[in-house]
Formats: sequence, structure tokens, C-alpha cells
Amino acid sequence: MGALSINDVSMRFDLPDGSHVQALQDVGLELKQGELLSVLGPSGCGKSTLLNILAGFLAPTAGQVSLNGNTVTGPSAERGMVFQKGALFEWMSVRHNVEFGPRMKGMPEVERNTIVENLLDTVGLRAFKDKAVYELSGGMQQRVALARCLANDPDVILMDEPLGALDALTREKMQGLVLDLWKKTGKTIILITHSVDEALLLGERLLVMAPRPGRIFKEYRLPFADRAVGADLRAVKEDPLFGETKKEILEMIWEMEEEIMGASES
Repeated sequence: MGALSINDVSMRFDLPDGSHVQALQDVGLELKQGELLSVLGPSGCGKSTLLNILAGFLAPTAGQVSLNGNTVTGPSAERGMVFQKGALFEWMSVRHNVEFGPRMKGMPEVERNTIVENLLDTVGLRAFKDKAVYELSGGMQQRVALARCLANDPDVILMDEPLGALDALTREKMQGLVLDLWKKTGKTIILITHSVDEALLLGERLLVMAPRPGRIFKEYRLPFADRAVGADLRAVKEDPLFGETKKEILEMIWEMEEEIMGASES
């Protein structure tokens, strides 16, 4: 399970003054189970809007999204979301945060405990299970957020800039964790990021989106995510293909930003 179809999705926001913003236009994409997709683009290209539609937080004005053949009409446990800031219950312990979803489903305590212990082992937080979330560092909080998402056993994991607020070293460690979880769980993952390095490293498929209206500008299929699982991430980035692709994408996005600035000034 985890096959995702995005069929000609458009999103228009009508404004109080009678004008409107076309955030997305005819976005189409097929994702197979277990694929890892990263999404890049300049500000205003509709990346987060698309992710919110996939999560079921927004209904598109045209087109539809389906998962495993079922149309997405709202939020569901089959689609888990990890935000830039963990959106955790800070007054609860790590363990209680991770078990929240299964407990809301009415899962028996013994079964919940087994899931929580396994996931805390996976993200390296077993020793911190009784700590309150506010006692943890930013990187550790994001590990809790990942574990809480996985506790619901979603078919698809949606990640909105989940590592953007972390320092460089912690971010690199978390990138390795995301890759490990991807391989171990076989989940379909969609990652929104502003970092070209991160998109190249974590996306076996990478989309570059163009703005106003937001649409898919170019897609890449890349070898780096597979190579990076359990490997030295910095060594993977030294591949000449990594550098060439990074340069190409940066120039692409820079040209888009220049067009946006020119349109704004005019």
C-alpha cells in the first residue's frame, strides 16, 4: 500500500478584494509504494499548498488526489504529516506523544507499548522515553515527531521542511535517519525542502516546481538516496554528478526568482 495519484490538481485562492491567486495549476504525478520524492522550488511555487492538499487539509479547486484507489477527501491516519516544528504535546512525555495515535484508535495497552518501544529504539530515544518534550533538543523533538507519525503506520509520510530549523550537524544526522527509516519501513515519503543539497540527497525522485501558477517544471530521477543509506553522506555529495545537478537546479531556481522579482517591480 502507498500508491499515490495526483490528477490535474489546481488550487485557486479567492481574495476579499475580488482578485485571486492561482497557487497550483494542473499538477499531475504518480508515486509508487516506497518511493521517496523531494520537492524544491522558489518561494510561492505552491510546495506547501500541494502538501496540504495531499494531507487532506485543503480541498483542491480542480482535480483530485487518490491513495490506493481511494479519493482523498480529508485528513486520515493513512497519510502522516511531519511539520517543520514537531507539533508535539510539549507537556507530555516522549512515550505518551508517540503512543497518542494508537491510544486514540483504542489499541490495547500491551500492543501500544510494544509499538512505542520499537519505534523509540529505531529513532534512538529509548533512554528519553519518560522525558517531557520541552526537555529535548530540536533534533530529538523531530525524532519524536517521526516516531509519532510512524506509530499510526501510515501508507504515506508527508514532510514539510522537517529539518529546516536544525543546525547543520543535527540536520545531517536526521537526513541519515530519514533514509534509514525509508529503507526499513518501505513507506512512500514526500519531502518539501528549500535545501538543494537535501533534495538531491533524499530524493530518488526530485521535482522542481515553477511559480504562479505552481506547476511541475522538471523532474529528476537520482541515485543518491540509495547510495546514501548507511553511508557517509558527505562522501555521496562529492560525486561529480551531485555537484553538476546541484548547479543546474540552483541556476534554474535563481532564474525563476529573478523573474518573480522583475514581475513584482513592474
